[in-house]
Amino acid sequence: MKHSLDILPLSSWIDTNGKPLIIAGPCSAETEEQLVSTAHLLANTGKVNVLRAGIWKPRTRPGEFEGIGSIGLEWLKRAKEETGLLTATEVATAQHVKEALAAGVDVLWVGARSTANPFTVQEIADAIQESGVDIPVLIKNPVNPDLSLWLGAIERINRAGIKKIGAIHRGFSSYEKTAFRNEPMWDLAIQLKTIAPELPLINDPSHICGNRELIPYVTQKALDMDMQGLIIESHIDPSVAWTDAKQQVTPAALADLLDSVNVRKAESNNPAFEDKLAELRQQIDKLDDQILKTIGDRMKIAEKIGEYKRDNNVTILQVSRWDEIVQKRVQLAKALNLGEDFTVKYLELLHNESIRKQNEIMNVKTTAEA
Repeated sequence: MKHSLDILPLSSWIDTNGKPLIIAGPCSAETEEQLVSTAHLLANTGKVNVLRAGIWKPRTRPGEFEGIGSIGLEWLKRAKEETGLLTATEVATAQHVKEALAAGVDVLWVGARSTANPFTVQEIADAIQESGVDIPVLIKNPVNPDLSLWLGAIERINRAGIKKIGAIHRGFSSYEKTAFRNEPMWDLAIQLKTIAPELPLINDPSHICGNRELIPYVTQKALDMDMQGLIIESHIDPSVAWTDAKQQVTPAALADLLDSVNVRKAESNNPAFEDKLAELRQQIDKLDDQILKTIGDRMKIAEKIGEYKRDNNVTILQVSRWDEIVQKRVQLAKALNLGEDFTVKYLELLHNESIRKQNEIMNVKTTAEA
């Protein structure tokens, strides 16, 4: 279902010459020299639109570096004056908003931890509204995979009268250890884009990856999914960075990365392409209809099984049968070049619907019982 947001397109609040928006800079502003030097190198690439730097850093445990504080805003101001780059920083309190706006910061973003707390988001929204300043605000996804929470934060900022809004996809925390620091969970980003197609969606490869080696892969995938920008951490010397050293890249490495990615068009004006695409989509539509009909037929059989189990006083769930289904179907799916994760999720959905239908059958009294 589409969601109505009163926002302006990205092109109306920043000119990227039709290219993806690139926000780059150090995870943390550490020293004036570090920040300003990095800014110059980024500006010299000719590829960066906005300089980012963390001034206040929400940390998991006390005693860790929590940002240089307000003095860093003066460093951002100097970097902007010398390079012409717009500036961006994270805000988590009304006081942060007040100080950032007073220092002339051009873009604010709401961090993942803040997005997870509606009270914090509302405080930020109220502070921006009270300032009367028209400023772009980017909202990172919450730490946990909760689309409603993400959308709710976006709505709070929007209802405060802010129309220059974008979402940042930075991945989600997961108990499972994988190659990523934060699981991309691309399906949630796709859902947000589907619900609010007018909302600019920016990818954060740095926080998804947690290490610089994976950044090119995630960057390309994000652009292939028609995300409108990237926010990438870049430090003049990542080896000595005070925070998130492994996921930062040098300005030169960032330039090489942006040169290597393929930025595709969202659509084509080639009539032959459009005709062929329409033909293939018709085939997809036909197959989708067939799949749904087949699923419907499958559920009718599941209902008959439910009746048979009820009449013979047998439980619905039989784990050995479920294990057998998964094992056989995953093997077939691999042969058909289908991903195992997709196959398991698909089977789980079918299984849950079958159980629901059988449960209904089990709990409907027969004529004789009534």
